[in-house]
Amino acid sequence: MAQTGPSMQDLIRQRTRAGFVGRSAERALFRANFATAPHDERHRFRFHVHGNAGVGKTFLLRELEQIAREQGALTAYVDDSAGSVPEVMAEISRQFATQGRRLKELDRLLAAHEERRHEATVAALAALDGQTEDTGPSTGGRVVARGGMVALGMVPVVGPLAGMLDAEQFAGGVDRLRESVMARFRNHEDVQLVFAPEQVLTPVLLRELTDAAASAPWSALFFDTYERTAPYLDQWLHETMTTDRHGAVPATAVVVTAGQRPLGATRWGGVRDFVAEVPLAPFTEAEARGLLAGKGVTDEPVVEEVLRLTGGLPVLVSTLAESRPTDAEDVGDPSATAVDRFLKWEQDPARRDAALSCALPRWLDGDVFRAAADCPEEELTPLYAWLRGMPFVVERGGGRLRYHDVVRAPMLRAERRRSPRGWAERQRRLARTFREWREETERGDTGRGLEDLWADDTWRDLRQAESYHLLCAGERDALPQALRDFVHACDAGEVMAVRWARVLVDAGQDADVETVAEWGTKLTDALDAEGIGAALGLLLSRAVLDAPAQARARVVRGDELRGEGAYAAALAEYDRAVALDPGLAVAYRYRAGVRGDLGDHDAAIADLDRAVALEPGRAWYVALRGEHHRIARHDPEAIRDLSEAIRLDPANEFAWASRGATHERRGDLDAALADLGRSLDLKPDYAWALARRARVWRGLGDSGRQLADLDRALTLTPDWPWARCERGDALRAAGRDEEAVADLDHALALDPAYTSAYASRGASLAHLGRHAEALDDLNRAVELRPGYVWALCRRAALHATMSRPEKARADVERVRELDSGAWERLSDTDRAVLEPFLAG
Repeated sequence: MAQTGPSMQDLIRQRTRAGFVGRSAERALFRANFATAPHDERHRFRFHVHGNAGVGKTFLLRELEQIAREQGALTAYVDDSAGSVPEVMAEISRQFATQGRRLKELDRLLAAHEERRHEATVAALAALDGQTEDTGPSTGGRVVARGGMVALGMVPVVGPLAGMLDAEQFAGGVDRLRESVMARFRNHEDVQLVFAPEQVLTPVLLRELTDAAASAPWSALFFDTYERTAPYLDQWLHETMTTDRHGAVPATAVVVTAGQRPLGATRWGGVRDFVAEVPLAPFTEAEARGLLAGKGVTDEPVVEEVLRLTGGLPVLVSTLAESRPTDAEDVGDPSATAVDRFLKWEQDPARRDAALSCALPRWLDGDVFRAAADCPEEELTPLYAWLRGMPFVVERGGGRLRYHDVVRAPMLRAERRRSPRGWAERQRRLARTFREWREETERGDTGRGLEDLWADDTWRDLRQAESYHLLCAGERDALPQALRDFVHACDAGEVMAVRWARVLVDAGQDADVETVAEWGTKLTDALDAEGIGAALGLLLSRAVLDAPAQARARVVRGDELRGEGAYAAALAEYDRAVALDPGLAVAYRYRAGVRGDLGDHDAAIADLDRAVALEPGRAWYVALRGEHHRIARHDPEAIRDLSEAIRLDPANEFAWASRGATHERRGDLDAALADLGRSLDLKPDYAWALARRARVWRGLGDSGRQLADLDRALTLTPDWPWARCERGDALRAAGRDEEAVADLDHALALDPAYTSAYASRGASLAHLGRHAEALDDLNRAVELRPGYVWALCRRAALHATMSRPEKARADVERVRELDSGAWERLSDTDRAVLEPFLAG
């Protein structure tokens, strides 16, 4: 039956808000902002609440959210349970939906991001076959390396590395990367969704917010625990709010953040005129007395002791007020903490025990509460409801609860000191519980390997919790195992690595184990300063890791170095990994990738031979080997491997597309058409397969279908230069030269050194009678690639048309030196123009 009244959570929030005391100036400032038009210079687009732990930032933020809703605003509240910008957007979308505003396009792309993130196993294969009949490879590597042009549409490898690589080293590999990246990651949007999701998602979020502004007067986004989320949120917020890079932000949007520190002057100092800093201090005595009086705590000795113990920290004042102490003589020991005092005033021993027991886990839900609270079954539900309503328990993302640090830390200290053995045993019991739940998820899908498990958010959360409690229990192998797990966390990405380092920090502090806390702090500092590569370097140099763990760390570090373009250093790491653990298949797979990047496909194939031998049922390894064979023009071997990959995994659209491209190059157009069609059945928006199928249609003489596939591919990936050039050629062949020039203009804007695009545009400009421009383009193509036969033929014909016989004859002679059969492939028109020179 559908719920007709408010939920438990709604009632708890209502009661909490009804008891809100103080912060009148801050609330008035925020409320007045809605009465000030956005174009008014007094209007503020961002508020930043800051102050020490316990001053009530979260409570104030929730109150400000309610004020915003009273003004008709769509609101979303996000804390550090969201570990990345995409997760933040997902939470915004979820909360807007509960208020009747679906962000449909954003939801679609978020789902695609999650899917692509799990697919991103290899950044790029490198080195496809570049030579084609009409268009050879461009030589845009030097421009890319120097220009940092993310808009080239060749990310993940080219975009992020542009400007980092040595220009000469990088040049020449761009063409191979352009096609190979698209082959693996389907289209430009897919690539960005994996490696730069903010670039795709943020413009959509802003458009959705703008659309929402038509029906809601305001939108307000609240970001709590900013001291933890700023590392990934601060730059994104600044870029989104102060630049046009992602599009327009509606002027009716308000952003509110809350953290322990003020905003950084370096990034935000120049835009202070639209930001309101809201520093929070502890409650004044009047505010604290008002809160206590509202809860019926008026006995003066008790009030004075509460004021002394809490120092005016709102979370502690609220906690003590909630227990409504009345016995002044029970407030005796001046060294007692506010939490001790709260527990003494709580007369119900079941509540007291539940509060202490449930402080042990880092987070709570109904299941964790059941495992942590040692009480009869019939008491669980009322106790959980009571605990959820306590001021020091805060609801985080996903319905999870957390104790406020100011309250939890002294509770843990009290429990650890009261019974060290009991503390350790309860921590071990919780670790066993989380391990059992983790093993249940593993049994639920027996086909998953270790990499698959580390990609599973639920499994990782349970593993983290298990590790935390083992560290707190002081288990001998807990720290070495946590450090080994940190390697896998790094492999899962920087956000997960930061979370895992935080487990060590928390366990070390909560259990007062200096070694554990020190490791967590050092790894966190390394991640903040230089990233995963530095953190793994620290681990490899200072931790005692067994050979398999060292090998895995070397692989992950190698992948980071490869992503930075440091191919030689990456190769050295993979070599060390293989030496440490010769049975680690993934090391061979990654080494094959970097060898492919360096153009050594025979060595890459040898590595994949070893990987396949170690894990013969891995369809992806076999498909990668087939792709390297295709790149190296070993067509029979490519067909063999890609066919085997399809047998192992018939749903592998990459293998179908790669085999189709191999068939097309061999001239078996029917087989190519069948394979590429199957790939597109599996993945209809696979742009690379569409572009490859367009070549099959060209071979079959079906220009209509050729253009239809290219149109669709470019709808999916509008900034893909290779596809633009392909369509330009198709349009030129169809006599649509004006349209061809437009596509080739676009391709050259994306890649200003795209050789074949100059040649193709020169041919179309010549057809249009724009001879001077055509000559400039053909000269540029020949300059970039002096042996470019097709461009030389086109230029010879143009020289002849422009009555430049000596230059035409020079080009003809050069073509004869390079390719004596080239003239047989000329069109009738070109042959007629060049006949006098050919005869000579």
